[in-house]
Amino acid sequence: MDTKTGADLLSDDLPAAGPSAIPDAPPSFQDSIAAPAPNYNSVFAGDDIFIPYGGEEPPPEFTPYEAEYFVDGNGDIVSHDPHLNQDGEALYRFLLSHSQMLPDFRVHLRGWHSETRTRQVTRTENGRTKTMDEEYTEVVIDFDFSIDVGQHIVAGPIHWSLPDDEPAYRGNMYKEIELYDQDNIEENSNARVLRRKATKVERKLSEDRKKEQNTRGLPPWVASTATGVDHIATDQVEVLKSSKTLRQWADEYCASNKLLKEFTYKKVVYGWHRGHLKTHIEELIKSTYYSGTYEVDFRTTNAKIFVRSDNRLSRILSNKWLKFLLILLLIYPFIWLYKHFSRRGGGRWEVCGGAYALKKWHPINLKADQRTDSPLPPHLQHNSHLYDQEIYDMPGTSKLIGMREGTWYEEWESTIKRAVTGRLQSTVPLKQPDERPSLADQLLEGFGAASAFTDHVPRLLSSIVN
Repeated sequence: MDTKTGADLLSDDLPAAGPSAIPDAPPSFQDSIAAPAPNYNSVFAGDDIFIPYGGEEPPPEFTPYEAEYFVDGNGDIVSHDPHLNQDGEALYRFLLSHSQMLPDFRVHLRGWHSETRTRQVTRTENGRTKTMDEEYTEVVIDFDFSIDVGQHIVAGPIHWSLPDDEPAYRGNMYKEIELYDQDNIEENSNARVLRRKATKVERKLSEDRKKEQNTRGLPPWVASTATGVDHIATDQVEVLKSSKTLRQWADEYCASNKLLKEFTYKKVVYGWHRGHLKTHIEELIKSTYYSGTYEVDFRTTNAKIFVRSDNRLSRILSNKWLKFLLILLLIYPFIWLYKHFSRRGGGRWEVCGGAYALKKWHPINLKADQRTDSPLPPHLQHNSHLYDQEIYDMPGTSKLIGMREGTWYEEWESTIKRAVTGRLQSTVPLKQPDERPSLADQLLEGFGAASAFTDHVPRLLSSIVN
């Protein structure tokens, strides 16, 4: 009779999942970083993305590997593929390939109120049946809908990494900071890198910075205290802040022998000041005389790529139902202790990701007559008047590409009002405001001619009078 030890169970493989369906070979690093934009099935083909300063050497060419993965309930990609846990190049290519998929970014609006109602209940006490009135409170949803904002993304991904002095998960179950060996840094350019656990104060300051970045819509490589960064072109800043390249982080993850390790690639949408936009939407809801409780928040799905170790226990923990069963059986607390305190337990790497812009500044030639326009992605060109508005921060320096949050709010203002007063509840995000003509309408010959003539009449009469 064969017996298996706990280590054997950890190393046993679950039935292999089907191969991922990636129709094309992953792009080279040159295409990912230096190209105008990743080829989202030709959606973002063009010459409007730039090479960020601080990029990396392109990886060598090799035969593409189709790794197994699945998509969880949040739209995130999760892979337990054994090759991705052994080969840093394969892991690196996997991240570059799946970072091309745009994150789903929405603004969600929800309103509700509580009502006290009365119902009749029948109870039996001491053999006697009584019917009485009972009051209870019920929450009533007034409106619940979301608006697709991710459709306005004009650039990305731009691969970024956290600086060494930023608290982050770098292979352990606690956040660390990287320090150089000061005794050898002057004598040896390859000085040993030291890591120490981030203090509580450092972690708190880091969380505050991230909240500020999120509120102001800053990219991950810009400090939350920075001013005047909104008009800086992407290719004029260094986005890879870490002393290690993304490929080196992938190699470090693959070299680890921890049984419950995890590498996370995070997608970040930036460009809009979410704090200001949220305030204006809240004021808009108030203007409808809505008296209930409401909330406005921004939600991102398909925002992470997880690569986890290839063993039975790791796969079980990726299944929310099996994990819930372990919690009910009081087994999960022991797994948690093993993961957090054993040398071969768990390890997390969360140091890099991709950034996707809702608006950006495009550098132009110094002379006005030599300016080169940056073409919009094809799926945005039918509304080009909303995205490319010839806005310059300084003469001959850079030009704004993309939709500004104020333009978006002005376009959606009346639609949001009608949705709130009409008690709209929908799980499908709204993609187009009521006033904007659909693409099918714009294809009709003569569509909009009447309004164009009406707009021209006052100018014609004014010219005749004058």
